[in-house]
Amino acid sequence: MTVGVHLGLFLIKDEDVMSEIHRQFQQARLARDARFDGRFFVAVKTTGIFCRPICPAIPAKEANVDYFLNAAQAAQAGYRPCLRCRPDSAPGSWAWRGVETTFQRALTLIEQGALQEQSLPELAERLGITDRYLRQLFHKHLGMSPKQYAQFQQLMFAKQLLHSSSLPIADIGLASGFNSVRRFNDAFRQILHLKPSDIRRRAKPLTNEIQLTFRPPLNWQHTLAFYQMRLIAGVERIDGQRYQRTFQCQGSRGWFSIEPTDGKALLMQFAINDISQLKPLVSQVRRMFDLDADILTIEQHLATTALKPILSKGLRIPGVWSTWEAGVRAILGQQVSVKAAITQLNRLVSELSPVADAHAQTRFFPTPAEIADADLSFLKMPQSRKDTLSRFAVFVRDNPDAAVDDWINIKGIGPWTIQYARLRGLSESDCFLSTDLVIKKTLNSLAECQPDTLSPWGSYATFHCWNAQS
Repeated sequence: MTVGVHLGLFLIKDEDVMSEIHRQFQQARLARDARFDGRFFVAVKTTGIFCRPICPAIPAKEANVDYFLNAAQAAQAGYRPCLRCRPDSAPGSWAWRGVETTFQRALTLIEQGALQEQSLPELAERLGITDRYLRQLFHKHLGMSPKQYAQFQQLMFAKQLLHSSSLPIADIGLASGFNSVRRFNDAFRQILHLKPSDIRRRAKPLTNEIQLTFRPPLNWQHTLAFYQMRLIAGVERIDGQRYQRTFQCQGSRGWFSIEPTDGKALLMQFAINDISQLKPLVSQVRRMFDLDADILTIEQHLATTALKPILSKGLRIPGVWSTWEAGVRAILGQQVSVKAAITQLNRLVSELSPVADAHAQTRFFPTPAEIADADLSFLKMPQSRKDTLSRFAVFVRDNPDAAVDDWINIKGIGPWTIQYARLRGLSESDCFLSTDLVIKKTLNSLAECQPDTLSPWGSYATFHCWNAQS
């Protein structure tokens, strides 16, 4: 039986393969297997509702079920989201791995709010393709237009806020990218077949909090320890199990904190002075803490390599706020220890970033313009490295949308710095820093390791190697 499985991008014609996928989905649904949460969605024809595979509701008969790889596809087919299991809070899906890079990048940018800030032709130009080709990619892989996908993402984010925050409905519409309450209400009813007030009446609003779900395992202690060693005073703070930092996002400022609530979610609290930037903030935090990673799949692959003896369960990519920050950290860390690099980083921030809140002693990470215009003589490091930092700041100030790979044209920046920025500033999955001295030391203690065998999870291999030497 192959009917009822909407695989979209896979375009599988082999009926045996389709039947096996259907069987796996059926078993995962009936077992409420958390490992499949967010990987596919279950739509019930008799109720017109779509759910996560972990939904506690009594399972429907298989003949009444449709499967979708993406929640947007289920909504496009006319199903409305379940108010019990809340598909809006499912972990992000890795089902898109393996499709072309341009489509993956388009998805990421749209989910971060790109189409709220620019037109479709402008987004296509940013991707290096035509808007016609971009529409073709979305119809091929999702069966909908980029704008339809963007609107669905806005609505699911709004639904999450309606459930978990005490923000007024008008503010939630603005935070989700709608310019008016009327447009927000109309889209909500048309696409999700619900009214925002229906959800708000059912929900028990708390404060400005959002639950960020993930697929276990997550080694939170490793994540905190990694950040603790590289902490910027005033910008970042760790208090018990809670990580907090300040940020600047599209001209807005604020702070967020994040801490575990159970084995499947982190609690994010926030303050932001431009509510329209809340959705990009949440996307950035999910990326920064690598919450959409399928760690079990990653670790199963790495266990087949020479790294098996040093693997630790649940290690993820601890990112930083931006590629700009990652680049500054990498430049200050060239050919010195982590401790020495962080000492210089704290000196830089303390000198260039005034205290924003005297009571809390909070600061914001310096902007490219602030460093480009600064006299860096206070830094205790070689003049050549100060010059590199200045050149880098000028480049990013003048070319804010330049790709990280373009940094190679800056004197003093080489492949290691670029790889580090891709690793922690973009959270790319396959950045193995094979030239790093600590990683070389780790590899020397293991059986011969071929870097190619670590792909496509070289970034995780990097952190396992660093962790083995800590």
